[in-house]
Amino acid sequence: MGLERRGESLSTREVLGFDLDHARARDAVWMEMDAGSLGFEHVLVESMARDRKSYLLRPDLGRRVAGRLSFVGCEVAIVVSDGLSALAVHRHAAEMVARLKELLPVGIVVVAVRGRVAIGDEIGEQVGAKVVVMLIGERPGLTSPDSLGAYVTYGPRVGRTDAERNCVSNIRAEGLSYRAAAELIAYLAREAGTRKLSGVRLKGDATPYVIDGAGADSGD
Repeated sequence: MGLERRGESLSTREVLGFDLDHARARDAVWMEMDAGSLGFEHVLVESMARDRKSYLLRPDLGRRVAGRLSFVGCEVAIVVSDGLSALAVHRHAAEMVARLKELLPVGIVVVAVRGRVAIGDEIGEQVGAKVVVMLIGERPGLTSPDSLGAYVTYGPRVGRTDAERNCVSNIRAEGLSYRAAAELIAYLAREAGTRKLSGVRLKGDATPYVIDGAGADSGD
């Protein structure tokens, strides 16, 4: 369906709708995460980016942890970070953490304030996790300011590349449901632990996990 027009221009409704979507996306990017309101037990850390501005201007600072975590030794660690949408974490992280803990032997849950995807590698290495599952707010689109992404990495350590992790994206009510996302992430994490690898070398028939429940109400 095309955009509604009035003569040579877009209709006022279309223009205002675009402005609203753009404002919501900007707000999501600049929103600070309220770790105390997430609703699940966790260990709290911060990245080396001390404020939102430095986080957005210096992606490298968001990839490193400010401080050090204690070694616990575990099969799976979950790391939750605001990324580019704290709104996504506020809305979806608690349910995803709960579902993943039912499906995987999670040893620790860490919340990283102002973190990028790669911060999960350093956290996983410090706590001694075999597999790290990173839940992070994705870059907002004009109609999706609250999309949550997940990254699965085997043998997390500083220096891992994007090719060494598997991604599950668009976790939200209008996208991939909680159930479908949790089952797919758990499948990837189990396969990673069994095969001792992740990323482009991890292949398998995950189709049932994507199709069954995809696009359903995320509160199912």
